[in-house]
Amino acid sequence: MKVMNLNEILADARSYNLHTHTQFCDGHAQMEEFVKAAIEHGITRLGFTPHSPLPFHTPCNMEKEKVEAYFAEVTRMRREYCGKIEIYAGMEVDFLDEWGPRSEYFAELPLDYKIGSVHFVPTPDGSGEYVDIDGKPERFTENMHKVFDDDVEWVVRKYYEQALKMIERGGFEIIGHLDKVGYNASVFRRGIDREPWYDTLVKREIEGVMDMGYIVEVNTKSWENHGRMFPDERYWDLLRRWGATLVINSDAHYPELINAGREYAMRELGL
Repeated sequence: MKVMNLNEILADARSYNLHTHTQFCDGHAQMEEFVKAAIEHGITRLGFTPHSPLPFHTPCNMEKEKVEAYFAEVTRMRREYCGKIEIYAGMEVDFLDEWGPRSEYFAELPLDYKIGSVHFVPTPDGSGEYVDIDGKPERFTENMHKVFDDDVEWVVRKYYEQALKMIERGGFEIIGHLDKVGYNASVFRRGIDREPWYDTLVKREIEGVMDMGYIVEVNTKSWENHGRMFPDERYWDLLRRWGATLVINSDAHYPELINAGREYAMRELGL
């Protein structure tokens, strides 16, 4: 971190949102629209976190050619809204074994913080290709048929294997939506995320996060439409018992959703 104190910011959950996607990746509005929406909701600290560049093209990730423009727009927003809101240049960095938050490329960027997330898993054929398992359930199902021979348990186990690798290698401050695969997997096979082996994988990941001292994101993006938080609410007591530092983020892709689900999460967590 270069210009911000995360612990100070997290002391007041209502003051911030540190996970936001704009025109620089798969967000659906310009950065300034998110700034205006945040101010309207009383948010005084806003972090932008475009999906990081990858070694290959995706429709969701920021291209390297846009990174300079991203930082320039952050600078412009800071100048334009000085005194009204604090703005941070973050990034949600994907982990792909040899590419991730620890990579030298990201270390050289003037980032205030990084969210480490798993959105992709390698294909089972050993080709070195990666497939997005984080998108809409329809796309997840399509990939299950085309790429994974409908072996959803293999995909889930690989997701958590990748998450543990990312946790061990580090290079980030916040772990993003740590059990996100559970939603798509449960749409594909109802109840899979309630099976004992699945529960063991989530708890193992949380244990790894606690050992390394990362901040745990409570991601509220899917609450209003799907009634689900990431991590799932049944793990919140465990996180509190283990003394996890939490950040309540909306993962907003639309300005009007800048605060979606956050009030509920804060109330249930007593923040």
